[in-house]
Amino acid sequence: MSNSINRRSFLGTSLAATGLGAAAASSLSAAEKQAGTESTTSAKPKPIQNEKILHARKVALDILKPTPKQLEHGLQLHADSLVFDSYGFAPRAAIDGDKLAAAINANASTAELQDLREDMGMTRCVTDPAEQREFKEAFDASGVTCIFQNAGEEGQDPLRLIKRLARFTFTTDMLADFVPKAVTPDDIVQAKKEGRHCLYLTGNGVPLTQQWETTTDEMKYMRIFFQLGIRMMHMTYNRRNMLGDGCAEPANAGLSDFGRTVVGEMNRLGIIPDVAHSGWQTSLETALVSEKPVVASHTTCASLHHHIRSKPDNVIKAIVDTGGLIGICCIPRYLGGSGDINRLLDHIDYVVKKYGIDHIAIGTDVAYSSRNGALESKKVPKAPRSRTPWRSLWPPDSFRTTPEMSTSVSWTNWPLFTVGLVQRGYSDADIQKIIGGNMLRVCQESIS
Repeated sequence: MSNSINRRSFLGTSLAATGLGAAAASSLSAAEKQAGTESTTSAKPKPIQNEKILHARKVALDILKPTPKQLEHGLQLHADSLVFDSYGFAPRAAIDGDKLAAAINANASTAELQDLREDMGMTRCVTDPAEQREFKEAFDASGVTCIFQNAGEEGQDPLRLIKRLARFTFTTDMLADFVPKAVTPDDIVQAKKEGRHCLYLTGNGVPLTQQWETTTDEMKYMRIFFQLGIRMMHMTYNRRNMLGDGCAEPANAGLSDFGRTVVGEMNRLGIIPDVAHSGWQTSLETALVSEKPVVASHTTCASLHHHIRSKPDNVIKAIVDTGGLIGICCIPRYLGGSGDINRLLDHIDYVVKKYGIDHIAIGTDVAYSSRNGALESKKVPKAPRSRTPWRSLWPPDSFRTTPEMSTSVSWTNWPLFTVGLVQRGYSDADIQKIIGGNMLRVCQESIS
């Protein structure tokens, strides 16, 4: 199938939901006739046949209501651009329900079952042909060049952190022709040039020996994890740790003395400090002591919606002053307001207007999940209720998320985030900074 047909099919299916297909097809044909031929160097969006992805597109398009010209331009700009999700997840495979059920019937422990479930979700895109096809289809539909991939379980135990790192190393090793592991910013640029996707890895915690003999000994695994490919680390998750307070701690204490030492070591190694889940004071003080860019890779603006996972203006300003950025996430309850794709754009607008175009990104914090997931889950016996995991400190809030909200900001709707930015009046150059260029710059400045 030719690139021209691919492009026309993609635009047609995207536009059909709003009744703009005929107008877009007409304008596309006219533009191609005027040009005589399409550019051989321009990337072309691929046609979409997955009904889950198409439904998400329809929901978002019904909210955005772009003109045919805005839609066509946004989709093509997205396809041509280096797109870098500042924090997210590669498409998730369905579990093997029979295998998980067998483990339950064999009295596997809760920890075993959690490991098995995670391993299947993260690696069956390699081992199962149908899951691999859907993995590739979702990745292609997103138009994302690189994901700063969650590759470490929440916490600081190296043996826990290394499991996700191993799974995504396996996936990128086995699918290197499609989605290799990037270890330098140049690898990300090269992946775009070659028409491939890639994963740049982040850990959800700083690995510590937890022996508490000396600060130097305590930090020795940081270098090892950097050597294994980790390029960003959470300072905290929601709870307090030895570095500082998480976002759900009511005391909102700041960075510890040891935390300051850890930030210095991150700067030395080339690891980006990520304060997305850190408390406001810890976030502020991390930015104040860091000599390299700090990020809140997946957050929102507290001035638009107050939430423990948002950041207030003084914290955003401190992060911006490091040369870092704010990645706006796709979680409706953090976005507040309408909780949909328009609200995502509102938060982007807020940061740009107050702090400039160079310090904003999109860190979705959401994943595409296989269409086979529900069917496979039905095969699994219902597990007994368990206690809340240690990491899950989430104070209640009154926001009610609707299916429309979540669907409109689905991970595969990344091209429509770009369309929305076109509608908001951003220039192509500024859009390319928002959807990837700013995150790439931070990576370059951090590892130099």
